[in-house]
Amino acid sequence: QLFIFTILGFNISNFTAKNNLFVSNALINYWRFEVVYSSSLQNGSSAIDFEINQPPQNGSCSINPQNGTTTTLFNILCSNWQDSDGVQGYSFQSWTVDYTQQMILAYSPVSTVQLRLPTGADNTSLLHIVVRIRDTLHCITEYNLSSVIVVADSELIDSLVDNLQTSTTGLTNHPLVQVLNSGNQNAISQVINSLSQEFNKINLESIQTIVANGIPTSNIVVSPLDSQYQPGSSTSFNASVLTEYNEQLNIYANVRDYLMTFTTDLIPTNGDSIALQATALTQLTQSPNQLTRTASMLGSEKCYQLASTLSSIATSVPYEDVQIAATQIAQCTSNVLSAINGPLQQRTNVLDLDFSRANTLPSDYDTDLESVWSNPNLFADGNDFSWETIEKNRNIYYQKQAANEICTEVEQTISLISSALNIHLNLDQSLTINTSSIFMSMETISVDSLSNKSVEQIGEARIQMPSNLQFSATNSSSLSVQ
Repeated sequence: QLFIFTILGFNISNFTAKNNLFVSNALINYWRFEVVYSSSLQNGSSAIDFEINQPPQNGSCSINPQNGTTTTLFNILCSNWQDSDGVQGYSFQSWTVDYTQQMILAYSPVSTVQLRLPTGADNTSLLHIVVRIRDTLHCITEYNLSSVIVVADSELIDSLVDNLQTSTTGLTNHPLVQVLNSGNQNAISQVINSLSQEFNKINLESIQTIVANGIPTSNIVVSPLDSQYQPGSSTSFNASVLTEYNEQLNIYANVRDYLMTFTTDLIPTNGDSIALQATALTQLTQSPNQLTRTASMLGSEKCYQLASTLSSIATSVPYEDVQIAATQIAQCTSNVLSAINGPLQQRTNVLDLDFSRANTLPSDYDTDLESVWSNPNLFADGNDFSWETIEKNRNIYYQKQAANEICTEVEQTISLISSALNIHLNLDQSLTINTSSIFMSMETISVDSLSNKSVEQIGEARIQMPSNLQFSATNSSSLSVQ
């Protein structure tokens, strides 16, 4: 059966067919796009024929056991999936309350995997798992596994946190550290995701407690974009609650600092790999008030590496995969930027580990005669050369140095992911990344449609372009609005 769709009157050379055209005509497998060129001198035509790729089918997947903890190995078996182009691999996502907020857990070229899962929903501990079966041409079938119940392995998590407060050298036999040392990016990311989610919950509860005791949020945390924190009151507050908060803050800052070191050597290889590592980084950096200077710098460097790899392979990766990876990288980048600037803006507390590292005698102190560390004139406050002032300002100095480096790196990272996304945005297409840590909007439009254009931002904010814009480019040219 032949279907003909005719579009008349275009005077530009760009045409974008959105996916809903094919979704709403799912029974049509063979398509032809034909364009007819007309001018005062002659007419011409050109056509392209293509076939809609079909996703893998006729298979099934199962998970066992049906309940466990964050350290339980859940076995997933997929079988009998068939595709004329061949099955390329499987990726595994989880979600708790909102199906659209899926988190990648692992990817594999084989149909049998073992996963360590994050905790389920707060009130039910129920976790939903989605398997994406992909063929060699990137067509995907999603398969919903039966939901499982997952609770935190609090005993093992607490033992890791407690042991890290004394030394990292004696942790090699700890079960979680053994996984982190395995070099397997699936397993490492799963452990970091699970631990970070638990730490993020604890941090949120601590902030809510301290705010309820009268301490303003502006003094302790950079609020997320979707924040529901109450402002608190600075007129009176419970000092013991603040002391307890600071103790807990530094404990978990030390743990995050340690966990970040296991992300640096993981090599991103494809779209799933980038998304997997970026997701773990987003979870690990989700509480910026608990990120040390070193953790922030390592996180920023890793985000840049992932963005660079994504940009280099963007033409061979489906748009959906680029979008997923870019969203996670953007969140991680925003988190580390908030973390490094928080103490400088007096929005978050100075962490003990940062202060200690800034004021520990450098290993090259005796040989580096021009060492910045030993120059008191850089850190004195006027004529105040007291040791307390020197230590305080030395830490601020290193924080500013790190902030400058991260700020530059963040700009480069955002530029790289924008470049990767722009490859997939045709005329009149747009993309919005709207999360708790970043709002980012991109759109490709014609030059003549920019005049008087209104660009909506988060909340009620908007940018109104003037009506008398002038460009050297022709009106039919396109540009990217970010």
